[in-house]
Amino acid sequence: MTVAPTGPEFSVREIPFSHHGSWLSVSPVLAEHRYADDLHLVSHRNGMHPVLRFTPSGDATVTTRPALLSWQGRTGRVELTGAGPDTLRLRGRGAGLRITAAAATLTPFSGTYLYDDPVSRGSVFTSYETGRRYRVTVLDGAAETVGAQALGTAERGLVLPADQPWEIAIEEYATARAPYLSSLGFEDLVDAGRAEFAAFVEAVAPWRDAETPAAELAAYVLWSATVAPDGFVTRPAVLMSKHWMNKVWSWDHCFNALALADGLPDLAWDQFHLPFDHQDPAGALPDSVTHSEVLHNFVKPPIHGWAVRQLRRRSGRPVPRDELAEIYRRLARWSTFWLAHRRAPGRPLPHYQHGNDSGWDNATTFDDGRVVEAPDLAAFLVLQLGHLAELATELDRPEEATRWAGVAGEVRDALLSELWTGELFTARDPVTGRTRSGTSLLDLLPVVLGAELPPDVAATLARRAEAHLTEHGLATEPLDSPHHQADGYWRGPIWAPATVLVEDGLRRAAHTGPADEISRRFRLLCERSGFAENFDAKTGAGLRDRAYTWTASGYLLLAGDDRRRRAARE
Repeated sequence: MTVAPTGPEFSVREIPFSHHGSWLSVSPVLAEHRYADDLHLVSHRNGMHPVLRFTPSGDATVTTRPALLSWQGRTGRVELTGAGPDTLRLRGRGAGLRITAAAATLTPFSGTYLYDDPVSRGSVFTSYETGRRYRVTVLDGAAETVGAQALGTAERGLVLPADQPWEIAIEEYATARAPYLSSLGFEDLVDAGRAEFAAFVEAVAPWRDAETPAAELAAYVLWSATVAPDGFVTRPAVLMSKHWMNKVWSWDHCFNALALADGLPDLAWDQFHLPFDHQDPAGALPDSVTHSEVLHNFVKPPIHGWAVRQLRRRSGRPVPRDELAEIYRRLARWSTFWLAHRRAPGRPLPHYQHGNDSGWDNATTFDDGRVVEAPDLAAFLVLQLGHLAELATELDRPEEATRWAGVAGEVRDALLSELWTGELFTARDPVTGRTRSGTSLLDLLPVVLGAELPPDVAATLARRAEAHLTEHGLATEPLDSPHHQADGYWRGPIWAPATVLVEDGLRRAAHTGPADEISRRFRLLCERSGFAENFDAKTGAGLRDRAYTWTASGYLLLAGDDRRRRAARE
């Protein structure tokens, strides 16, 4: 019996198949821009590692929906579903499947070993790369084991027959586990996965309708990219992707938190706090966090005050006083890092040490020098300091509130007096004091100050944003710029975080017309081109990692806000 299809259908070459909470995915994507012909079981522990290759007998068409992946051949079908965060179930009817180690060679330090376990009666692959075992248990039918206990270069795997029905379970675990038992049949597992995903969609996008056709798929990108706590991942975490961008970066997490805030506030706050769990003694956040590493070689911009204010507005969950005090403490330490360690002596404005610190790694703002007082950084810090003053007042700390508000005013005044020319914001070398102007959208990001900007400055920024607005959205470098590159990362393509930040700032500065248009074009772009890491600003084609969660979150934020505004007018 074939389970009836439900949920949005998607290409597994674009979006990996996975289950909420799992560190596993099924995909032909094996590494950055490396695609295989066959689907693989991929683990995201210790990096991104293809572990097992799935090869159906004969030609087959792959179909994927949130709870069910299938290979449909001429004579039969193989189906795959999740059975919890660390287990897959597969079955075949009239179709066979070959499951082999992705690594052909086993050395003393790399590769995959296969043995038949005399305790569980399963066939177990052990992977050096992931440090985990992958046990295949036959639940129905029979399987032939190939290459058990082989060393060196050899094929290692199981062959499941096409001429009889079969069903198996594949489990990922560390060292030992009781033999596999399950009281749920295959259809029951599919139904459970479908129901879990449906509940997630209803929580994060209850406003969806025919005019938001990408909402369910955006929700799937988030749902399927979520992993359970493990290793350095201290909380349930939405990775940026279950392709090669399988980390949490310390500004990306804010956009995912905001998209979850209304319907899943606890999960949203987990996203916000995760990088802060690794705050260093100086108060800095890590550049990124993943299963087996925490990187501190760069930081990311302090958008977190902006994010907390938005989180509290969007979330229906009251924040208890002790939790509010912890948020305040973490934001205070993060702000003090910028004030104490990223301001040159006598300078009121903080600086980046590299474009990577800004999140806009190679933006043209950094072409004439990587160490720079950038206008976006000052604006983000003003918002964060201002919110710290609000939190201090709420926590009955009036002296601290006065101090934070005073520093916020000093940084804002310096931003306007030292980096604003009357037509644009410049960047400055903190050592020489030399300023330079550019054409990057990064230089317009002080618009995030919204109503805190002088009206004439906000109006000028709104007008300058028009030069970046293409048919598909805000180009990070204008199409007519000599520096524009179609696939130039932050030198041309459209990105979700820049879109959300600019749209929000314009709206809070009362420039709702441009904000509406930016929102509309980006939403249409996602509906046409999916949820890629970024997009060609001229053609709208998706670029780089094609299943990026902050892009899906950007769509959900903009689409949900648009639906709510429309409902309020009706």
